[in-house]
Amino acid sequence: MEVPVVNMRGDEVDRIQLPADIFEAPINPALMHQAYVRQMANARLGTHDTKTRAEVNRTGAKIWRQKGTGRARHGSRKVNLWKGGGVAHGPHPRSYRQHMPKKMRRAALRSALSVKAADGQIIVVDRLALEAPKTKDMRAALNVLAGEARTLILLPQRDENVERSVRNLPNVKYLRAQYLNIRDLLGYELVLMPLGALDVIKGFLGTGARPEPSGG
Repeated sequence: MEVPVVNMRGDEVDRIQLPADIFEAPINPALMHQAYVRQMANARLGTHDTKTRAEVNRTGAKIWRQKGTGRARHGSRKVNLWKGGGVAHGPHPRSYRQHMPKKMRRAALRSALSVKAADGQIIVVDRLALEAPKTKDMRAALNVLAGEARTLILLPQRDENVERSVRNLPNVKYLRAQYLNIRDLLGYELVLMPLGALDVIKGFLGTGARPEPSGG
């Protein structure tokens, strides 16, 4: 797939061929969904907790005598029948972590990138750089390149000027290419990547790629 390479002013400066094994891979919605659910599940802390009748701090005295009152017999205010009592079958701390083989995670990323490429939602720039952190300049560049679309910016490496310029922009997120993930790919309309970020993606998603980084 051939796409134009533009500069920060939106002018076409070159054309490149996107690797077919990454950007024209078989599209597997079920695999993308599984990868997305896994990532969201692994982000859950699982710290929710409710108190059982053994953990609530209430009197242990019998509420009323066993017989003669005309009311049902009860032995404790700690049971879940009473306000302030324990919770029956409530949630307790647990891990929601799901496992997914590396090959499947990589295939899900290729599938998501192929969807973006097929829909024309990938913008390649020759370089993305600012002389100093300035949100106004970054907003002007993004208005030309992406308009009002929700945009994910992939960076080849740490760039403090770009990162600080993006932080205050709504609907825009920066991410280092080595930490590319299915949630961000599916959560943004456009993917904006410099040529350097494309090289990073080729490094761990291309045929014969090196082992995937820990953030994948």
